[in-house]
Amino acid sequence: MILATILHLAPGSPRVLRAGAALLLGLHIGGGLVAIASGGAALVLAKGGRGHRLAGNAFFVSMLFMAGIGAAVSPLIHQPGNAFGGLLALYLVVTGWMAVRRAPDTVGRFEIGAIVAALAVTAGMVAFAVAALNSPTGSIDGVPAAAPLIMATVAALAAGSDLSVILRRGLHGAQRLARHLWRLCAGLLIASGSLFIGQPKVFPPALRGSPVMFLPELFVAGMMVYWLIRLALGNRLRRRPPLRRATGVPAWS
Repeated sequence: MILATILHLAPGSPRVLRAGAALLLGLHIGGGLVAIASGGAALVLAKGGRGHRLAGNAFFVSMLFMAGIGAAVSPLIHQPGNAFGGLLALYLVVTGWMAVRRAPDTVGRFEIGAIVAALAVTAGMVAFAVAALNSPTGSIDGVPAAAPLIMATVAALAAGSDLSVILRRGLHGAQRLARHLWRLCAGLLIASGSLFIGQPKVFPPALRGSPVMFLPELFVAGMMVYWLIRLALGNRLRRRPPLRRATGVPAWS
């Protein structure tokens, strides 16, 4: 919800502009709220079930609205950091979604475009961080240099992952699911952080600055780690040689 306080126009502005701003603001905020709710539901629902698929679809579409509007509008209102943040969220969600939509062991133009997008976001975030470090306050528009540096690191790691997928000619099995999982969870972290940490004024004064505001982010991160471990352990167990039941001696002895 990076535009919650920006798209409010002066009362004397043309009616068309005010209506357009209100529509964009509603879609941006509404998309963020739906993304947080549906993304959280997708994390706890049985994977592969109907509920999980419905929640995942709702999360994907709502994130497109939230991040897409943020990325498109921010340059027009001189908020470059928010623009790159929106682009990073879009990139993570789209590539995470495509990880399970693409056929296993398949690469093509999409993966090449993905790595270009990730590198562009990385470069933009690094430039923003350098500008913040060189400013008298160590920040730009109240955003400290640490924030874009963290996002640049995430984008760079994602670009490295994209390169690995291209060199390996695609993914299959648990690796494909892990790519889907961590990228969508990273997008959900951006959405929840934008609300609970980035917009404290929409919450009661008692909660502003409280550690409670970090609980949603910790929940998402914890669930992501949990499912990644589940995937890794499940993949390792499937690779174990079967027991020799006739003799009762393990095949690896």
